[in-house]
Amino acid sequence: MRVYTHPACLAHDTGPDHAERPARLTAVVDALRRELPALEWHEAPRATRGQLLRAHAPDLLDAVLETHPAQRILLDPDTVLSPTSAEAALRAAGAAVAAVDAVLSGKTRRAFCAVRPPGHHATCDVAMGFCLFNNIAIAALHALDKHGLERVAIVDFDVHHGNGTQAIFERDPRVLFASSHQWPLYPDTGARNETGVGNIVNMPLPAEAEGVLFRRAWDDVLLPAVDDFRPQLLLVSAGFDAHWRDPLAQLRLQAGDYAWITDALVALANRHCGGRIVSSLEGGYDLAALAESSVAHVGALCA
Repeated sequence: MRVYTHPACLAHDTGPDHAERPARLTAVVDALRRELPALEWHEAPRATRGQLLRAHAPDLLDAVLETHPAQRILLDPDTVLSPTSAEAALRAAGAAVAAVDAVLSGKTRRAFCAVRPPGHHATCDVAMGFCLFNNIAIAALHALDKHGLERVAIVDFDVHHGNGTQAIFERDPRVLFASSHQWPLYPDTGARNETGVGNIVNMPLPAEAEGVLFRRAWDDVLLPAVDDFRPQLLLVSAGFDAHWRDPLAQLRLQAGDYAWITDALVALANRHCGGRIVSSLEGGYDLAALAESSVAHVGALCA
């Protein structure tokens, strides 16, 4: 199994005391190298402008890539652009594209992108929620447009709803988006009645929900929807901030819950798409919980 990362993702400077900090990625990479030594590590390339434009408007590309700030600036109250951010964003998106290429060319069945900034809040034209480019959306559109796939499923178990991913695909029946998330919570989207053209399936969970409710949501609603869609490729927005130790939300998952959902996704991928899965890191802000949960997820992907 391959892991894609790049040192530039560590250099993305969000400033002191920001939740989305370089130590997150260090925790993930160190834990994966220590606990799963058989992983194949690959340097993420830069995404091209053409790859980014499949998901994003030119104005957003210009804002991220052409601003060249001399110091950190805020794109919104939570989202930082620093002198090193453009390169990190290009490498994070490029990791997802390279992982799709590797999986669809048969070089590996599964891949994980250990990158930052995360992506699932970025819409077509707005960077928000710590996210500059929507890495998983760029990957999905690359699989569809470059590789000619007809059906790609994106599953998202981050504690925050992937509003950007939903907005990009809610009128595109080639993509199924299935999400569990705490609600109400930032970004205040992800209600059950947000269904797109029948390709959006949301399962909001109440604060303090534990693993049993998370597993029921996936077993009863989300996994059957993905199963019925019969994807040719499965993409994962892998946020680990639903863990009980995370400071930014109030769900009560444990690392074992991430292993469980990953096992279920692997079984589903084996049924429909030759086991092909690309996963990309999203949230997770307690370092110990993030490291443990990432190992549980990637370890299950290796099965």
